[in-house]
Amino acid sequence: MLFLPAAALCCLCSALVAMAAELSQDHLTLTRRVGQTVSFSCGGTQQCDLDYVFWYQKKDTETFTRILYIDSDGDIDKSYNHPQEDDFSAVNKGNVYELQIQTVKLSHSATYYCACWKYAPHIVLAVLDIQQQTGFCISLSHCADSGDYYDIFGSGTKLYVTDEQIVKPVVSVYPAASRAHLEGKSSLLCVASDMFPPLVRFSWKRQKDNGTEEDVTSAEGEQLELRESGRTTSILLIPQRENSTYKYRCSVHHEGFTVEAQTEQEVPAPAASCPPEREPADLPALQQADLSFQSQCQVKLLCLMYTVLIVKSLVYCCGLSLLMILRNKGPSTNCTHAD
Repeated sequence: MLFLPAAALCCLCSALVAMAAELSQDHLTLTRRVGQTVSFSCGGTQQCDLDYVFWYQKKDTETFTRILYIDSDGDIDKSYNHPQEDDFSAVNKGNVYELQIQTVKLSHSATYYCACWKYAPHIVLAVLDIQQQTGFCISLSHCADSGDYYDIFGSGTKLYVTDEQIVKPVVSVYPAASRAHLEGKSSLLCVASDMFPPLVRFSWKRQKDNGTEEDVTSAEGEQLELRESGRTTSILLIPQRENSTYKYRCSVHHEGFTVEAQTEQEVPAPAASCPPEREPADLPALQQADLSFQSQCQVKLLCLMYTVLIVKSLVYCCGLSLLMILRNKGPSTNCTHAD
């Protein structure tokens, strides 16, 4: 029985690479007024193994609904009973497919995803079979329900239908103090604020010692993202490198524009510190002194407690003795008066 979960885990790890393919949707958001036109692009379709591209609509409070699909010949199928199917059209421009709305309505506010089918190798089919049995699906890839194929999706484009003007973000970069510094890492904050629409995408670049720039990949720095009302923050955790100094710059992609931070942050090489050999030698001595001090405190506390108990016992005995004396003295006094 233990073999099945292990085999499933191995299959899952091997299949993640095969299922990592993703279609590209360059626009994170699009903003339109009622009555305008809009088109959503979908690239990277050369990796699709069937000549169909599907378009889905996802509203904030609803699930995914399929709108239509278009094939490589430009033929469109809208037989999915979407309530707004007549508002949409599609066009094929080589490896780029577009979903179009000629007259935008307020009810079109949603996120739009493109998807296509990709052939599943036998290793992926094993994982998909596990998915069908357990009900677990990886990311936006649906459990295969059409033989040897599974869906790959784009990242989505959110449509805002509003009269509000587009406002570019204010971008700032700050060094951040955290526990990561104690672990041989440095952290930088990139804050994008006061923008509309509120969705942004971050990217980091660094300038090497020779002056050339390169993108910071996930292997060279861990990136975290925090979203709050009115601002979004990207946190970059980077290892400190000896004998190297890099300058980092943050860029924010927003509604077709790229806004770069006006300042760069320099992450110097780690400063020389006290020799680490002394710490193991000093640490046991400190620990021993601490234990000795604790032992002395415990002994003094016990002595104090016993002293208090002895004093209480003496007071109790004295009290009892006094009562006995008074009790014995009482009857003799009464007899004297009677005579």
